[in-house]
Amino acid sequence: MPSVELSAGPIDFEDTGGDGPVLVLLHGVPMDGRLWRRALPYLGGFRVIRPTLPLGGHRQPMRPDADLSQQGVANILGDFLDALDLHDVTLVLNDWGGGQFLINADRTDRIARMALVACEAFDNYPPKAARPLAVLSKMPPLFTAALQLLRLESFRQMSSGYGGMSVDKSYHLYDDLVHGWFAPALTDRAIRRDFIKFAGGAPGREELLELAEGQQKFTKPVLVVWADQDTMMPAEHGPRLAAHYPDARLEIVKDSSTLVPIDQPELLAGLLRAFVVDQSVLGGRGPVDPVREEARDE
Repeated sequence: MPSVELSAGPIDFEDTGGDGPVLVLLHGVPMDGRLWRRALPYLGGFRVIRPTLPLGGHRQPMRPDADLSQQGVANILGDFLDALDLHDVTLVLNDWGGGQFLINADRTDRIARMALVACEAFDNYPPKAARPLAVLSKMPPLFTAALQLLRLESFRQMSSGYGGMSVDKSYHLYDDLVHGWFAPALTDRAIRRDFIKFAGGAPGREELLELAEGQQKFTKPVLVVWADQDTMMPAEHGPRLAAHYPDARLEIVKDSSTLVPIDQPELLAGLLRAFVVDQSVLGGRGPVDPVREEARDE
């Protein structure tokens, strides 16, 4: 996997290449680009870039002095876009909503549009189910002990946690994904240090709401995609985001929880395609074989 060295440390990424419109697909906590592997086969004609941000699922630790607060990670994302010299980017957020803080930092020159897919917003950093980890981040030994519970499939699949983030129980690889996402923090002390820094790095409620108000200055197109069975993101935040941004529209996806790229990959890819550009501009390329592509992405 290629990597780019930033001032905060190395960022691994996957890049399909090509000269199509650029999609930068982001992930949640503590995930990586594999979140999108079911949707990727339906995004032919795009240049799809999937960075692994330092949200706890990364495999190369950041420098010890790296700012891994919510706004710090947003700036790392901005540095990543700069390092790859990307332009006219469609920035797609899912679960983690911190990419919106690039607006507050006046770092949206490279971003042509944003898609907010069942992600954190307003004062929901972190979502309610993740707040115990934020508290435990102040006590690293207890944080480390709590992580050990993620070794148990029964704990990983609790409906109040990661088990509730996907409704597609036929997707037999989902638990393998969750287990893999937590593996770096479970086995590498430096990654765990980064995860702890991020988990405790959210601003307070009043500051979050002030930052959200400042994000209204983003006047470029915004697609809000909200899931009808989401357990992490409040249902009212979808319509609220669509009203919040000056040029935004809302799509409600049925039979999906937070991880829409897993629950409704083809539908989500179609929404992104329609949002970015007409099919004819992409040369009429249809989806490739999802099974083959998913196997290749293991």
